[in-house]
Amino acid sequence: MSKKITYGSGIQIAFEHVLENYDDSFIIGQGLWSPWYVGNTMVDLDKKFGKERIIDCPVSENSVTGTALGAALNGMKAIVVHPRMDFMVLASDQLVNQAAKWSYMFGGQSSPGVTIRGIINRGGEQGAQHSQALHSWFAHIPGLKVVLPSTVSDARDLLIASVLSNNPVIYIDDRWLYEQKDDLPQANDVNLDNISPQIVHEGNSITLVGCGYSTLLLKNAVEKLIQNKITPEIIDLRIINPFSHELISESVKKTGRLFVLDGGWGPCGISSEVIASVTENINPKYFKSKPRRLTIPFTPAPTSRNLESKYYPTEEKVFEDILNIFKDN
Repeated sequence: MSKKITYGSGIQIAFEHVLENYDDSFIIGQGLWSPWYVGNTMVDLDKKFGKERIIDCPVSENSVTGTALGAALNGMKAIVVHPRMDFMVLASDQLVNQAAKWSYMFGGQSSPGVTIRGIINRGGEQGAQHSQALHSWFAHIPGLKVVLPSTVSDARDLLIASVLSNNPVIYIDDRWLYEQKDDLPQANDVNLDNISPQIVHEGNSITLVGCGYSTLLLKNAVEKLIQNKITPEIIDLRIINPFSHELISESVKKTGRLFVLDGGWGPCGISSEVIASVTENINPKYFKSKPRRLTIPFTPAPTSRNLESKYYPTEEKVFEDILNIFKDN
């Protein structure tokens, strides 16, 4: 029997599923015993499973990531929580030079199945050092799997899949998604190798591609687009490393148009990869208009609330940019 839950609660249910079914699992990070620090995603887990498995640490990103990495190499299901993705940068050596390279350097004989949860926490006048979405950066690294759930079901299921994977996985959630609600069946084990991009709205006028919060913005634009006689096909990437273009390319063959929305920067970003991969893999004859993308301005995030309203993509801006594609052709 299904039960309506929020995106944030979906993450908590995933943690509970893993902790209840796998005695070798544990979570380590900052603010894990707080009722508010990581939203509603870990409430009372320390009381239910004990503080020896829900390990709250001082600010020590590099140290806790290395601890979890070592535990994963010894067969444990280790999960690290970084409440702000910005400060995962302090653990870059552990992620980029150690976790991502280990299996390759040792011929696949040993692989750290560690899960690194990075939380995107934008808006609220938090400024340049607390508002970054660095998913494209980590997706650039071979050896790291990178997932961005946009729905309540994926928030739960992709986290379970990440923890059960034998590979190092960067799991990225966005606090702007936490209040979504959906009906979900009981949690089950999920194989990350079976996760791929997914069509979340079928259409034939234009292919819209997003991941994480961007997918929600695209879905929210559907009604107004249909009112303007535009029936979009929306593809949620879900996993950006390894990246798969096939579903997108087939959709563009049908629609003839491509629009990519990303909450990160444009240069060297996931929007660049989507457009490049599609244009490399389908005949130009399929395009009715040139591919387009909408990203955040190529500058650090502002602190001013007025500037924030101009900096981040909005539903209205997304709708206008898509509409302009049809006006220009």
